[in-house]
Amino acid sequence: MTEQKLFAYGSQGEWTATPDGNRRRVVLHTDELMMVEFAFEKDGIGWLHSHPHVQASYVAEGRFEVTVGGKTEILSAGDSFIAPSNITHGVKALEAGRLIDSFTPHRADFLK
Repeated sequence: MTEQKLFAYGSQGEWTATPDGNRRRVVLHTDELMMVEFAFEKDGIGWLHSHPHVQASYVAEGRFEVTVGGKTEILSAGDSFIAPSNITHGVKALEAGRLIDSFTPHRADFLK
């Protein structure tokens, strides 16, 4: 049995390009929960999409136009949002910024 990683450090983790032109790094994960950091340049788009995972997102840096279930709001550093399972959501970076996303269960597609 593999030992579970319980701590992560900002200098660790490999950045991966996302299909929508941004980048992400998986911070930590278990089968039940995953934390992922996303980085966006100004005007970067996180395409509208949905997935069966519940997603909670925290704006660590920058300002984003966030759409969840057809409702759009402007969020800044310190703000957050939840995208329930199978609800369409996406973001536009109004300035360079970072989102910290948690998914339950984990996103197996991010581990490939």
